[in-house]
Amino acid sequence: MAAITGVVITLDEADNIEACLASLARVCDELIVVDSGSRDDTVIRAEAFGARVIHQPYLGDGPQKRVGPQAAGHRWVLSLDADERLTDEAVAAILALDLDDAGHDAYALRRRNFIGSRWVRHCGWYPDYCIRLFDRERTGFSDSRQHASVPATNPQRLDADLEHYSFANLAELFGKASGRFSNRAAKIMYLKGKRANGWSPALHGANAFVRKYLFQRGFAGGLDGVSVALSAAVNAYLKYAKLLELQRDAKVRDAEDFDRIW
Repeated sequence: MAAITGVVITLDEADNIEACLASLARVCDELIVVDSGSRDDTVIRAEAFGARVIHQPYLGDGPQKRVGPQAAGHRWVLSLDADERLTDEAVAAILALDLDDAGHDAYALRRRNFIGSRWVRHCGWYPDYCIRLFDRERTGFSDSRQHASVPATNPQRLDADLEHYSFANLAELFGKASGRFSNRAAKIMYLKGKRANGWSPALHGANAFVRKYLFQRGFAGGLDGVSVALSAAVNAYLKYAKLLELQRDAKVRDAEDFDRIW
């Protein structure tokens, strides 16, 4: 099997980095951590594990995730978020690949998204296929500064999962949706020239809830299904409400630092 470089981007991931690197080390013989200024023990723990740490102020999701692959010593790169882990099935599937003679430029894994220790199988959260293994000479992360992906031309889906410990609990689910997620989205939309009207927050919020709860079967997921649908609605409502506020309130707009979206 061809050698693989494992890459992770981090910011204050001391609680996650060792488990993530241990997961990568099962299939990778080079580990790179791209850190954007952690104030906890992330860097110390990564270096103690044997990873090479690159210090890079945060550039946005896509540009930040391109730094590690550009410094990789191997052609094939396995990129995980710090809160992601390979399952035994994923390890076996990757080790079985003939990457020296691969007809594909990338491989996707199904992602199990968790709240706490609970795997959420509805609301569009599973199967959540994500390209994580790719040939850096043929493709790589897009330049999108939010939710970047790998635009491969000939990817293959592997019959295996990785685990994503998305939120520690319901408080974090709602806190992120109502806080930095919606703040960031509103600022990005404003800078791109997108504008909202008085109906936009309620319409987008209602649409997000109906999509998650009904069409993506959140109703079959019990409390977690309802919570995911509600958090999506809160996020959609607030990002358009905050966009409208930026449009209408000069005091709020002038106090905002649009250079610090990330």
